[in-house]
Amino acid sequence: MGEIQDLLHDHLFEQAPIMVAVLNADFEIVEANGRFREVFGPWNGKRCYELLKQRDAPCERCMAAWTFEDGKVRACDDRLHMGGALTSHFVVRIAPLGSGTRPGPPYLVWIGSNVNEASSLQHENELLFERAPSYITVLDRDLEIVRANRKMRETFGRAWGSRCYQVYKRRDRPCRECPALMVFEDGQDHTSTQVGMSASGEETHYVVTASPLSREAGDPNGRVNFVIEMATDVTHLHDLEKEKLEAERMAAVGQTVAGLAHGIKNVLMGLEGGIYVMQSGLSKNETARVQRGMEMLSRNVEKISALVKNLLGFSKGRVPSVALVDPNAVAGEVLELFRETAGKSGIRLAGYLQPGIARAPLDAEGIHTCLSNLISNAIDACQTSEKPGCEVRLKTSEEDGVLVFEVADDGCGMDYEVKKKIFTTFFTTKGAGGTGLGLLLTRKIVQEHGGRILVESKEGQGTSFRILLPRERLPKPTGPGDDNGGSAAGPS
Repeated sequence: MGEIQDLLHDHLFEQAPIMVAVLNADFEIVEANGRFREVFGPWNGKRCYELLKQRDAPCERCMAAWTFEDGKVRACDDRLHMGGALTSHFVVRIAPLGSGTRPGPPYLVWIGSNVNEASSLQHENELLFERAPSYITVLDRDLEIVRANRKMRETFGRAWGSRCYQVYKRRDRPCRECPALMVFEDGQDHTSTQVGMSASGEETHYVVTASPLSREAGDPNGRVNFVIEMATDVTHLHDLEKEKLEAERMAAVGQTVAGLAHGIKNVLMGLEGGIYVMQSGLSKNETARVQRGMEMLSRNVEKISALVKNLLGFSKGRVPSVALVDPNAVAGEVLELFRETAGKSGIRLAGYLQPGIARAPLDAEGIHTCLSNLISNAIDACQTSEKPGCEVRLKTSEEDGVLVFEVADDGCGMDYEVKKKIFTTFFTTKGAGGTGLGLLLTRKIVQEHGGRILVESKEGQGTSFRILLPRERLPKPTGPGDDNGGSAAGPS
């Protein structure tokens, strides 16, 4: 029997192409084969965590300790030191060895294989990992990059030993909504759109999916030890989106210019009519007719003044002053501005501002103008309807990364013919009191923020305008700011 044990030790234990060691209950290495010594160095008198992890105390979640307690076989992926500062990726298996009087086994056999040394895996790595047209990284629980493929290295530079947010984002702390951290937390796949900075300093847009790569002790429901991130570069799509947005803005300007002649023509006709009535009254010495002509001139002068002011606001090319602002704060200011006006007309003005909306890069003055135009129109619609107890509602919310401002009323509403004209010409339902530029200006400001405005309306029932602003399309701040969340308010 002793001869067989010697043969097993010399031919199986010593010549095995994998690392094998035996640990006692104090985690001390009591035996190890030649391959173990070659990879990890002298082991005599050392404990596993001292040699393999360069730690002074056992690991917080030690598989060996668990197996000493319950005698179960375990396996996991791990990063271990190879006789110095160099670390590598290993697959480790731990199994009970021997029997004794204590509850658990007296010894454990530790078996490790270096993933990077397996030729079949190297070939697969070359074909699938290195040559993949996406950015691929493997992260440990500290978000440190364990592996990175060629495309990732070429775009973002040196990766090993750095945190993912340092390499991808040039940040000094994890991202607010990190898909890798979400995977480590719940073990599920997570996908998000991110903006990074390449090694050459260029803004890079990519869609990243993070998935669990290995779990503790081979348990499909166990704690995730490593995450693999696969990111697809969509920078060119982002550029196309910006070109499309610019085309939409230019189209809006074109529509305005096309309607300008019609708007001015109407005003000039009003001025000519007033002049004619006034002159005929003077020639006939009719004071009442002169007064009526003067009133016609006054109304049209006021209208052309309002037209010019709104036209300047629409087309003068003012560069939006973008800063990180609280969307609820802007909405609250507009509510206070119109509260008295609405109250005098017997209209309830209500605000429903979703709590916890984070600050966003917005032109506060521009958004204030948009909401003011919409609330003013809503109040007019309620006055026109002559229904008792009308209400105008201003709501804020955020849905899947999209900021939403909604102004709704239960006023007179619009039929199909009216609704299809409101964004295309100098159309107004306010008669001589309107210029038809309010909604055009609102749409222009929304488009400057990379958003869109939608309208729903039913004649006799009311109207709802929704401004949708995707955070990923918002303009960059033009001045200093922070990324702290803003305040919020409830119903008012």
